[in-house]
Amino acid sequence: MIYRKARISDVECIHALITHYANEGLMLARSRALLYEHIRDFTVAEDKDKVIAAGGLHILWEDLAEVRALAVDPEYIKKGIGRELINCFIRESRELRIFKVFSLTYQPDFFKKCDFRVISKDKLPHKVWKECIDCPKFPNCDETAVLLEIS
Repeated sequence: MIYRKARISDVECIHALITHYANEGLMLARSRALLYEHIRDFTVAEDKDKVIAAGGLHILWEDLAEVRALAVDPEYIKKGIGRELINCFIRESRELRIFKVFSLTYQPDFFKKCDFRVISKDKLPHKVWKECIDCPKFPNCDETAVLLEIS
């Protein structure tokens, strides 16, 4: 298993993973355009030259980053791959000296297993919501906010 920064050539695989879960109502959909624009945020897990998981760490401010669009191929669920992607994001956050990482998710139990804690969305700064305006669920977000403070 290899964990690496995503490449442009990975966008179709990342899009397919996200779309699979979005179609099941388990995560928000992401357009190809958005993935291309934010490809530098993404890290992928690769097994035998196949992208089997992906997620993004998006920097929002000097002290805050967001885990976005974390998806693992259904055949690879419960093998620690999602957790290892979270570990990659934590290492990256430390390197950047960003010590608060949050996510808006439909899978809070997964994040709690990764030491995130559930918080009120009201605790997040307004800057977080600037990209939410384009979401079809705005302003009635039904995701759960989770936060990890990195020491």
